[in-house]
Amino acid sequence: MRGDFFKNGVAVYDAAPEVCRWAEAALNLSHDALLNPELRDKWLVCQGTWFVGVDALPTGPEGQAGDVPLGGPVADDLTAYAGDVFPLHPAQLSVVYPGYPKPREGETEAAFRYRKTRDAAHVDGLHATGANRRRHLGEYHAYILGLPLNHSDRDASPLVVWQGSHRIFQDMFRDQLGDLAPKDWPSVDFTDIYQQTRKRVFDECERVEILAQPGQAVVMHRMSLHGVAPWAAGDNPLGRRIAYFRPVFPDPHSWLTTP
Repeated sequence: MRGDFFKNGVAVYDAAPEVCRWAEAALNLSHDALLNPELRDKWLVCQGTWFVGVDALPTGPEGQAGDVPLGGPVADDLTAYAGDVFPLHPAQLSVVYPGYPKPREGETEAAFRYRKTRDAAHVDGLHATGANRRRHLGEYHAYILGLPLNHSDRDASPLVVWQGSHRIFQDMFRDQLGDLAPKDWPSVDFTDIYQQTRKRVFDECERVEILAQPGQAVVMHRMSLHGVAPWAAGDNPLGRRIAYFRPVFPDPHSWLTTP
């Protein structure tokens, strides 16, 4: 992996021909997904300003979009870093539209304020469940790969990452889980320590907006604190479209111990 990935918890790869071809094919697939009424009913939230699109892009088990493979330097680096995490899940199709954010259905005032002022910052894999929204581990991602599908302005709700936050969160998770067997990890309530660690990250880590265009690739560490900035650009009916892959480690120990 590129050196800045280990230092910052995020790396942006230069445009590669293989990724350009993939992004063009995936963009074509995204049109049908966004017109699918069942997917729209399920995933179009925040009063029509965000299509969440989990597993909504019909990519193949090795990440191919139609007959276009997912390749290039980023694919080689991820295989070397994480090993065999195939088959890949269908990609998330995340589309943010002008006006984001607006309140999501059932969202409290405090949660909406956090979405606006803190970019809804979170660590993937920690799920808030139950009436009290307690946080427990639910997925053990190997990495987060973001692939822009269309050209967008720098203020069109870019991805936001707190650089170096992955190291702080990794220390926290190792402290909390190091003496437990993986079968017991889902029972650990991370709510309080997660909020404390998140506050520390806000105080100590630099918030960086990630700018990337089709053909480039963004790789985030699985434990990086990240979110989505409010839309501050002009009108764009296509929105800002990104495909995301979050494959899981077969062995949870790899999630905890891999750098």
